[in-house]
Amino acid sequence: MIEVEVRGDLEFAIRQLKKKLQIDGIKRELKRREYYEKPSVKKRRKQAEARRKLRKFNRMRRSA
Repeated sequence: MIEVEVRGDLEFAIRQLKKKLQIDGIKRELKRREYYEKPSVKKRRKQAEARRKLRKFNRMRRSA
């Protein structure tokens, strides 16, 4: 659950909410669910995501 406390400036609160949604990946998920995704396309997307995560993990591990 995402919460944003509004203290006067509504524009700032909206920007904070958008940033939190983007960080959590909710915006990407909503966009992806907008249309039907064939199982083969879904499988390829998941494999690509796994490869990206693995590369990121390896980069982080090498730099530490």
